[in-house]
Amino acid sequence: MAKIPIPPPITLGCEPAVGSLTLTSSKKRDYRVTNRLQEGKRPIYAVVFNFVDSRYFNVFGTVGQNRINVYQCLEGGVIAVLQSYVDEDKEESFYTLSWACNIDGNPLLVAGGLNGIIRVTDAGSEKIHKSFVGHGDSINEIRTQALKPSLVVSASKDESVRLWNVHTGICILIFAGAGGHRNEVLSVDFHPSDIYRIASCGMDNTVKIWSMKEFWTYVEKSFTWTDLPSKFPTKYVQFPVFMASIHTNYVDCTRWLGDFVLSKSVDNEIVLWEPKLKEQSPGEGTVDILQKYPAPECDIWFIKFSCDFHYNTIAIGNREGKIFVWELQSSPPVLIARLSHPQSKVAIRQTATSFDGSIILGCCEDGTIWRWDANQPQEQQ
Repeated sequence: MAKIPIPPPITLGCEPAVGSLTLTSSKKRDYRVTNRLQEGKRPIYAVVFNFVDSRYFNVFGTVGQNRINVYQCLEGGVIAVLQSYVDEDKEESFYTLSWACNIDGNPLLVAGGLNGIIRVTDAGSEKIHKSFVGHGDSINEIRTQALKPSLVVSASKDESVRLWNVHTGICILIFAGAGGHRNEVLSVDFHPSDIYRIASCGMDNTVKIWSMKEFWTYVEKSFTWTDLPSKFPTKYVQFPVFMASIHTNYVDCTRWLGDFVLSKSVDNEIVLWEPKLKEQSPGEGTVDILQKYPAPECDIWFIKFSCDFHYNTIAIGNREGKIFVWELQSSPPVLIARLSHPQSKVAIRQTATSFDGSIILGCCEDGTIWRWDANQPQEQQ
């Protein structure tokens, strides 16, 4: 069981550095609304740029109700509609979306939601590539392994996380059991450089770190498996290597920042912390809380933050239609921008930050997508 926090790192002093909502001129960045798109009347739960393929860095996807839509951000605030996929099940409501690709490098869209079925659509042919059935309840988040973008993980209401190979359709590993989550799993993320490691969090108020190292032969086997996917020897990973109780309520978004972890609950802040694992005793260790990024009026669950490709900035919406943009790697944290518009008044469920941080998208409860572009700094005379 993780303890909090003994002792904090010397470099950041004795208390976690807490960001201030006072803007500092040196880091301030001006953004302006360049587009507002009405997709429908129903909530849009996810918006995601494609960071998997450099040819499509300005392409993003959204999900809401039983639809997956694909757009491209063009110059001058233009948003071009590229594709729209409507699921055959009218009762489906997609909550999450991730970009992946098969081993040929073709871009895939992986979506899941209410029905617990993962739909993999081929963005090239606009057809269903595969459907994965395995989860016993709805799917709250899907994430792609950047180092091997044929691998995705899914977090579910059924208290499990599953690792899939989108190329072969195999469920390789299930993270659940004796040491698993005790309520809905709301968010999951792959470590950026340690290919064996993932983090998950959920309604049991915990963040768990898992290792696939001893099961990696199964991951490799999933790429060469020629029999039916259902005959693959799926393995259970029952014990995480670390568990942290950073928050006192649901934890609905977690992302790695190098070896540090960013996590968010309904207490109006994002917390950056360092897990200190005890190699000799798996599952145990301590936590150092490093920084806190305030997110006012962010006290409802299922609001997810986003980062640019290089993790320089972090953007989070709130229930009042505002977006807060933080400089991620400065201490104490610096608020770069507070984005608000008189017509943006409903909950922003997720943001998407472009590759270089120059565009921020927000998808809203009322079916709108907002595009904010950074103003280019004036050239020095």
